[in-house]
Amino acid sequence: MATSAFFHLKPICALSTNPKQTLPFTLKPHQTRHFHHLPSGLKMEVIVHKPIKKTHKRREELDGSVSPLVFVHGSYHAAWCWAEHWLGFFAEKGFECYAVSLLGQGESDSTSSKVAGTLQTHVNDLAHFIQKELPLPPVLVGHSFGGLIVQNYIANMRSEQVLGAGKMHQELAGAVLVCSVPPTGNSGLVWRYVFTKPVAAFKVTLSLAAKAFQTSLPLCKETFFSPQMDDSMVQRYQELMRESSRMPLFDLRELNASLPVPSVPKSSIEVLVLGAENDFIVDAQGLDETSSFYGVSPVCIEGVAHDMMLDCTWDRGAKAVLSWLNNLPSKRHLL
Repeated sequence: MATSAFFHLKPICALSTNPKQTLPFTLKPHQTRHFHHLPSGLKMEVIVHKPIKKTHKRREELDGSVSPLVFVHGSYHAAWCWAEHWLGFFAEKGFECYAVSLLGQGESDSTSSKVAGTLQTHVNDLAHFIQKELPLPPVLVGHSFGGLIVQNYIANMRSEQVLGAGKMHQELAGAVLVCSVPPTGNSGLVWRYVFTKPVAAFKVTLSLAAKAFQTSLPLCKETFFSPQMDDSMVQRYQELMRESSRMPLFDLRELNASLPVPSVPKSSIEVLVLGAENDFIVDAQGLDETSSFYGVSPVCIEGVAHDMMLDCTWDRGAKAVLSWLNNLPSKRHLL
């Protein structure tokens, strides 16, 4: 989630004159970075990790039939959060992996507004990237508020199918929601914490609304990571998070007014709802709300915190996603 419920800023669609910043993140071996050109004229950062052929023991060859994976981050993060561990993990299993940085985040361009966009503009940017750059229907993987963006993509895709409208939102092979904000947004989470966990509510507000996680190492650790996480790693990720977000992803007031996400038939798409046992932001009720919305049973990973893809036991969540991918009905996903 990692965004305050107290930002009340109005987005304006305009080009930014602010230059992109270079983050202190070095790409891993086999990773490349390019910039996708959006219809607005702005450029969106994409980190790509191609499949590593030599690790394929269960396939005779890579024939392009495996659905690509597209990773969408949440607030205060960018494409680097997936590039650190998960892109390499899935590339070794035969998946072509793409991690995008939403506008105003990472090394993507910014608008001239005080916020990066709306739920719909972020979805449209993602849809344009998929339409223009991917040859096969992908599996979308969204974390936190990125999960909410994926949910809205699914709703738009289904609406186009029902109405027979143009195909701006291409078909998906599946979707993975990792510690995702529920379909109704974060308001329920905020108020639940206020009334049942006031100390935690204060800490979350201080950490995210006041951005205290950027300067307090203990608070950053408690908000995003497990207690066992090495402080040097927390400090590294704290710096990357601090530098990643030049503006909030949304105006939260306008976002909440646009929710809940429109419902879709429960059989319309394969969805994995993945939660973390030690998530300080999205509670068990939030996880259950999302899984019920899609008519699936949630998978909760033990010993992992909100930033599942960066935590010291990051491989637990990755293995759960891989198991789900290998059991999808379509042969496109089979390794």
